[in-house]
Amino acid sequence: MKKMLLFLVSTAVLCSCGVTKSPVLGLAYTDVTSGKEVTSNELATRVGKSTATGILGLVATGDASYQTAAKNAGITKITHVDEYNYTILGIYTKYETIVYGE
Repeated sequence: MKKMLLFLVSTAVLCSCGVTKSPVLGLAYTDVTSGKEVTSNELATRVGKSTATGILGLVATGDASYQTAAKNAGITKITHVDEYNYTILGIYTKYETIVYGE
């Protein structure tokens, strides 16, 4: 009975590893960029990025906001926004907001 309980707890812990939101998800590896938002502003010449990372679904840090991404590149008018998702075995995850604008 103790072995069965240990197995169930271990399985639950390992299955709750970190993931990022992504249009597609690979269980072992994810490396995906996708579109997020679009405005009617003219095409962009500047690109700003902001990032948040996580480890094992236990610790997550960072600021992946549009505002921070725009501020990092000095953007005041956003034309469109993409997102980048990167995961390795649920151990390390990275979510990046990519803002384009003037």
